[in-house]
Amino acid sequence: MNERIRRKEGACRKLVQIVLCLLVSINLMGNQILTANAKETTYTFPDENQKHEGTWLIWPHAHTYGKAYARSIEPIWIEMVKALAPGEHVHIIAYDQKLKKHIVSKLNEAGVDRNQVDFVIAKSDDVWARDTGPMFVYDAQGQLHIVDFGFDGWGKKTPYRKDDRIPQTVAKATGIPRIDVSKFVLEGGSVDIAADGTVLATKSAVISKNRNPHCSQAKAERYLKKYLGAKKFIWLEGVTDEDITDAHIDGFARFYDAQTILTVPEEDFFDLYENIKASDYDTLQEATNASGERYKIVEVPLTSKNVTGLDYKGSYLNYYLGKEVLLLPVYDDANDQTAVTIMQNLYPDHTIVPINVTALYKNGGMLHCVTQQQPLSQAE
Repeated sequence: MNERIRRKEGACRKLVQIVLCLLVSINLMGNQILTANAKETTYTFPDENQKHEGTWLIWPHAHTYGKAYARSIEPIWIEMVKALAPGEHVHIIAYDQKLKKHIVSKLNEAGVDRNQVDFVIAKSDDVWARDTGPMFVYDAQGQLHIVDFGFDGWGKKTPYRKDDRIPQTVAKATGIPRIDVSKFVLEGGSVDIAADGTVLATKSAVISKNRNPHCSQAKAERYLKKYLGAKKFIWLEGVTDEDITDAHIDGFARFYDAQTILTVPEEDFFDLYENIKASDYDTLQEATNASGERYKIVEVPLTSKNVTGLDYKGSYLNYYLGKEVLLLPVYDDANDQTAVTIMQNLYPDHTIVPINVTALYKNGGMLHCVTQQQPLSQAE
């Protein structure tokens, strides 16, 4: 009998120990969940109107599309560096040391202050730094990070594997922490973000058969909220397969500030793409900001005629706002001066630098497409 009692008591003690272990495990799991939640960080993509530390460029090379391609567009890069360098740093991604030596020679010929220019050696497929280069964001403490979204050649239309690795190389070279979001494909030119966190984008360039095909709008918005600080969304339908980008927003609509959208006149809007929807024009005209206020609309016309050698018009809205200058795409068109005047009125503290982008536009983009700003660090 005593032996039976001892066995029961031993079994009870073991049961109590098991229960206590389970309770401790549950408590620890709860603490881990709380700790993970406490570490959840939302990042913020700074307003492009803010003064920044410098500009990133990917220099044209012959390794993907040949020497003629690189030669035809390189003068645009020299003009950009010459205009930007007096007011800010210019960070150049060069394919290899041989190309770096060539670039230095060209910049010396142009009289560029070499103290304002530095280099990162990284292999690339092409030149579109807005879409393939580093995107800089702040964390909750104001520290600078590089958010590294996936890049797949605008829906696997072009070579892209080297371009997809550029943010990793830049993060390693600069020591700026990198946030890996490679499972979500996003190009910088596909979203425009106002200071109040409102995002302007086309679904065709973010969530369509060519980009994140299995991603819902709600899931895409969660990515944009977490990694870019989005608070409100203005979605246009856009158009797929009429250009390589599937209607990136930065070609025809941009935030001037949190109360103003720059876009093209109605007659030009329907010249942008053959299948663009009237509802997209209406969405822009009726959009409201994060405070619920209707935007002021400022219209900037397309070129008056088709760009030389192309069967479509050119946009002036793909400009790049530097620290002291505004780089404005022009096309040797009658409307070039109209665009210069509009931009000078909008940005009176910036020098407007017109750059003929006809050779670049033939390959799918303009000046905003090939530049990426690096914000000031917290200390600056």
